[in-house]
Amino acid sequence: MKNTLTLYTGPHCHLCDQAKQIIYPLLHEAGWKLHEVNISESEALKDKYGLRVPVIMTPDGQEKGWPFTAGQVKRLIKPD
Repeated sequence: MKNTLTLYTGPHCHLCDQAKQIIYPLLHEAGWKLHEVNISESEALKDKYGLRVPVIMTPDGQEKGWPFTAGQVKRLIKPD
């Protein structure tokens, strides 16, 4: 999914809400979309991200865990 940023979230995650406040304006500006994945739906994802959510991942597999800044997100989604 080119130009789609994946956000790994958990149930009732207030940090995920904070992350989305940072992410949404940047994605809109860059013409990207957000794909949210709730890790509670997969044991493998819970094992991998359980203590790290929110985590963002670019289409090429780059990850950044919380906390992250708007500048860090911009660098991840910048055009090549």
